[in-house]
Amino acid sequence: MKKPTNKPAFIPTMYCNLFGHDFEVTKKVTYHVKEYTCKHCKKQLTTNGNGQLIELTPKFKEINAILERIHNSKTQRSKEKLITSSIY
Repeated sequence: MKKPTNKPAFIPTMYCNLFGHDFEVTKKVTYHVKEYTCKHCKKQLTTNGNGQLIELTPKFKEINAILERIHNSKTQRSKEKLITSSIY
């Protein structure tokens, strides 16, 4: 019995080899950091610290999750600060 693999199908991979990837934003981590997925072969990329696209590895998934959590809490605090300062 064959084990299922996580490799993309042959046709989408060949399409990307011929015409290039067609990436779409799948997750906005912060204003500048995003995660991208190819519509055809499902290859995942993210931006690194220099703004370049790199492959989304488990290490970068963890980094993006932590970065997103920090960004969201910082944004929430600034919204609360804005609301309380406008009341007084």
